[in-house]
Amino acid sequence: MTTETVETTDQFKPRFDEKGLITAVCVAADGGEVLMVAHMNDEALELTRKSGFAHFWSRSRGELWKKGETSGHVLEVVEMLVDCDQDCLVLRVNAAGPACHTNAPTCFYRRVTDKGLECTS
Repeated sequence: MTTETVETTDQFKPRFDEKGLITAVCVAADGGEVLMVAHMNDEALELTRKSGFAHFWSRSRGELWKKGETSGHVLEVVEMLVDCDQDCLVLRVNAAGPACHTNAPTCFYRRVTDKGLECTS
């Protein structure tokens, strides 16, 4: 598919990287806050689309995982958006609890300053 075609097509043709992954940015459906960023392989993407709950590929563990499978803090997908060249996704989600494994509402709870990191909450 040419660049022009991929930007105008009505077909979903996700472009996975050389490792078979696509970046997924999860944002709160109600307020738009960025909750977390993870990666999906084709299986995780398919499971997410079929189940309505976010699934990802863990690069560190080398395995498929459903967000919240053990904690109960699942991410229900309200809407999935794809960028212009179909190599990145935005998942608008309803979070059933904290999105971060640290139990913070979002993984982005620290601001970068000239002195280092500063908690935002």
